[in-house]
Formats: sequence, structure tokens, C-alpha cells
Amino acid sequence: MNVQPAPADYRAAPDLLAGKTILVTGAGDGIGRVAALTYAAHGATVILLGRTESKLEAVYDDIESAGHPKPALVPMDLATVTDEQCIHLAQGLAEEFGQLDGLLHNASLLGERCPIENASYQAWQEVLQVNVNAQFALTRHLLPLLQAAPSASIVFTSSGVGRTGRAYWGAYAVSKFATEGFMQVLSEELENTSDIRVNCINPGATNTAMRRAAYPAENPDDNPSANDIMGVYLYLMGADSIGVTGVSFNAQ
Repeated sequence: MNVQPAPADYRAAPDLLAGKTILVTGAGDGIGRVAALTYAAHGATVILLGRTESKLEAVYDDIESAGHPKPALVPMDLATVTDEQCIHLAQGLAEEFGQLDGLLHNASLLGERCPIENASYQAWQEVLQVNVNAQFALTRHLLPLLQAAPSASIVFTSSGVGRTGRAYWGAYAVSKFATEGFMQVLSEELENTSDIRVNCINPGATNTAMRRAAYPAENPDDNPSANDIMGVYLYLMGADSIGVTGVSFNAQ
């Protein structure tokens, strides 16, 4: 596994993403919300995908009120999404935008924190559906749009427990191992056949709702905010990372 730290002291140009169209999953909250706002602030037209329409609308309003490019809004529940819905989404985006310059797979489900022997099959399936199966379906059907762009970027969200398994992390850890593997397979498949680069980001301990749920005894203020780790998210979506593929980055 090729693991690297985030580029030291990276500073993105204000117009780094001007003219680009980037889809962000889980854009209504946490890191996804901040990434969407950050991409928009650097000139991108952001497609906001998430399950809670009210949260997406709030991000949409923040982007518009800041005077950034008008975003698009896609309510979609990855826990129940079908292959047909992904096909329909790809067709709609093709008609409206023609191409996709970036895809940030940010949405994830934490699931149960318990020993494997106590885990429920239903909860296991739910985590794998959101964190792995939905990512596959979206990526597969959005690939033609990404291939239509001059140099597109796919970014998956990994985790430390997706590199070294830890007790009680169950389906979440397994799903992140799968995410790392998916990234490696896809990056190698595309490396010599397209200009799409494929990488992972491990955000690390960040003050988000998921982190607070996973570590209820932890002081959340001891962890950096999502805004503090956006450097690598910008780096991988912009032209500065052209030629970089198959790497798993640590945001911290």
C-alpha cells in the first residue's frame, strides 16, 4: 500500500477549481459539507449528493449567498440506492454538465461498534451497502463522465482502521479495507487507459458527528475541524495532483 502524508503547507490557488464540476457524496454534513463549500469557494460547480434534503439545501444556500458558482442538488439515500437510480443520475448529469471533473466519495456509515460475535447481519449489510456497494455503482456509471473531462480525479475516503484492523470496528473497518482495495484496483486499471487519477484520503481524527459517535468519551475540541484538513482535498481535486494516482493520503 502506498501511503503518503498530505503535501506539507499546501496552498491552493483561489481559482484552482474554476470551471470544474465536482460531485460530493454526503455533502449535507461534516467533512462533505466543508469540502463542498471549499470546492465552491475555489471556483467549482459542486453537485451536492446526500440523503437529507434540508441539509443539502442549507449548503446550497451557503454557496449561493457567498457568490460562488450555482451548485446542483441531488437527494439520494445510498442505503437504498439502486443500479437504475445511478444510471438515471449519470444520464441527468451528462445532459446538464457533459462531463465530471471530480468525484469525492465522502458518505460513510459507522454502523455498530461491537465484537463480531455480537454483530447483526442487517447492520453489517447496511454499512457495506453505503460504504462499498453504493460507491461501486456510482463510480461505475459516472466513469464515462469522468473520462470526458481532461484530467478527472476520484477521491475515496478511507480510515486508519481500513489499513490496520482493530477490535470492535466490525463492518466499518472491513468496508474501509474494501475502499482501499477498490481504489488500488481502479487506479491501476485506469492508469494507462485514461487521464483519471484515483486516490484515497484518511481524514484522521476530526471533529465531526461520526467521530463523536465513535469516541463519546473523547473531547471533540482536541481534534482539528474539517476546515483544518481541506488542503489535501483541494490538492487531489486540482491540477497540482495530475499524475498522482494509487496513493492513500493521510490528511493529518
